[in-house]
Amino acid sequence: MRDRISRGRRSRMVRALTAVGAAATLAAAQLVAPAPASAAVSRAELALRWAPIHYQDVDATGAHALGGQSDYITTVDFDGDLNGRNNWDRAGQAGTSLAAHAYYSVVETSTHWYLTYLFFHPRDWTDHPFFETEHENDGEGVLLAVERDGSTYGALRGAVTVAHSDFYSYTPTGSTWSGGRETVDGTLQFQASPHDSFQHPVTAQEAQGHGLKAYPQYTINGDGLVYYPSTVGETPSDGNDRDVRYKLVDIFAADGLWAQRANSTLFAGLGTFAGDTSGDCGSGTWSCSANSANAPWGWDDGNDLPARGELASDPAKLSVEYFTTPAGLSRTYTYNPYAGAAAELAKAAKTAPPVVD
Repeated sequence: MRDRISRGRRSRMVRALTAVGAAATLAAAQLVAPAPASAAVSRAELALRWAPIHYQDVDATGAHALGGQSDYITTVDFDGDLNGRNNWDRAGQAGTSLAAHAYYSVVETSTHWYLTYLFFHPRDWTDHPFFETEHENDGEGVLLAVERDGSTYGALRGAVTVAHSDFYSYTPTGSTWSGGRETVDGTLQFQASPHDSFQHPVTAQEAQGHGLKAYPQYTINGDGLVYYPSTVGETPSDGNDRDVRYKLVDIFAADGLWAQRANSTLFAGLGTFAGDTSGDCGSGTWSCSANSANAPWGWDDGNDLPARGELASDPAKLSVEYFTTPAGLSRTYTYNPYAGAAAELAKAAKTAPPVVD
């Protein structure tokens, strides 16, 4: 009897130890098992990853330079309001902010992401009187086309920049895209950022008029700022600060630029910022023009086939016009807030004044 009890106890002990062992094994397996696949990258994360390292040339000479501050990038409401017609006058005044920001939009197809970046200045200015004009507000930027190749952030294939009323196209080394209806204007370079682990495309703007091209077709000549994409916006310490972080602002945010497109104090018409000739704009120069700067849905290269604003609103169309791309590029958008107003934009573009930025 004693032997049978002992054997029963041993049997229960074995079963208990086996259960404990199994539980421990399961717990250990849970500890070392790979984490589940992360969710798809957000549009904000995508925009931050590909946002350019941005070289801004600075000219501190002349009464309209504001000691170089006229070449700083900032927001359209740097002065605390959405009135585009007082930006020239309020630039450089006490109580305004020149913290660095850039605007972005993302539209999607099943094969590509298209990211548009807008760099805004309160003044487009000059320091000499001969055949040069100034105007209130300045908006120029770049479109980046990113293939959805199965990796987290995709592969950057091409870029088109806005320099006044002309577009310039670029491809990075090793891109599967090449020249199409338009000749590729150069190679898009990359640099490492000290603020994250990514290689970013590099763009640059000239001083005064702020035309934008791929670096080093424009670069810093003397004083200048190097802006790095970030989640915070810093104000340059001076006009020769080579490490300034800029914050990205979503054009499609609930109260963003796209939502404000019918605000007549900010926009004079289709994608054109409202601006007047008040203050000293044009003083000592050839002239000052009104309503001359544009948001992305107002950008246009009048000599090229894509219509006004299509760089932002229909970038797949612009891409197949500017580049020769591999078969399979989708022209159907899965996300494109511009598309809801596409007919309105196309109609307005036919009668809108020519781009003079």
